[in-house]
Amino acid sequence: MERARCALEGLSIGDALGHSLQWCAERVPRRSEPPAPWSWSDDTEMAASVLATLEAHGTIDQDELARRFARDFHAGRMYGPAMLHEYFPRVRAGEPWRAVARSLFGGQGSLGNGAAMRVAPLGAWFADRPERLVEETRRSAEVTHAHEDGIAGAIAVASASAWACRLRGSSPSPDELLERVLADVPAGEVARGLLEARRLGPRASRDEAIAALGNGARVTAADTVPFALWAAARHLGDLTEALWFTIGAFGDMDTNAAIVGGVVASFVGEAGIPPRWRRLREPLPG
Repeated sequence: MERARCALEGLSIGDALGHSLQWCAERVPRRSEPPAPWSWSDDTEMAASVLATLEAHGTIDQDELARRFARDFHAGRMYGPAMLHEYFPRVRAGEPWRAVARSLFGGQGSLGNGAAMRVAPLGAWFADRPERLVEETRRSAEVTHAHEDGIAGAIAVASASAWACRLRGSSPSPDELLERVLADVPAGEVARGLLEARRLGPRASRDEAIAALGNGARVTAADTVPFALWAAARHLGDLTEALWFTIGAFGDMDTNAAIVGGVVASFVGEAGIPPRWRRLREPLPG
């Protein structure tokens, strides 16, 4: 679907810009672009697997998604330690993905931001089928993230991407987008962060938002998704401004920007994605 591909474009550009700037962070305050090509990270690699699974099946086939993740994994894409040293080696060795995902982090499962960073294309895919959105998102997250907070982060981002698609052509307020997303997100730390993001409103400064919501530095869904969606809602009509604003928060720069890029691209469509940034970004996988 065109909208899902558009979400992947925005996600990958945000990921690649944020990832490349990590190695020359002194450029960030000046909004100076990093040298090309901009290489993307695990955010884009896994998002491409999510979209490929949807294109092949029209739904999240969890076994197929786990196979794609394990097959397409490249260590140089900056995966987290749990994925790099536990999940992929064990799944590749033949252990069931469900057992591996549930065993991580002492048996609580991952509450990280990895399920959220890759899911914007899924939200765009199911934008016209809201009755399936939450369940399909949950299925996509469970393949690697067994903790409810990790799953809730993915639901929040997929909902934001879906609503961004539905709201194209209108002028929604930041509060409106966050309010709609909150209706889909289960109770927990992510929902509490989104409530705080809505309370802050668009007039809060970036520093105030970081202090209240985090900036992904702890790499958890609750520390990442509320800030990213607050930033996306605040700049929904301008992908360039949205990404520079988000990357200026530092923290988990590539993941924050991947989430924001996927959501904002879902709203602005292909015409709102800078062609030059597409050329500077490393080609997409596949």
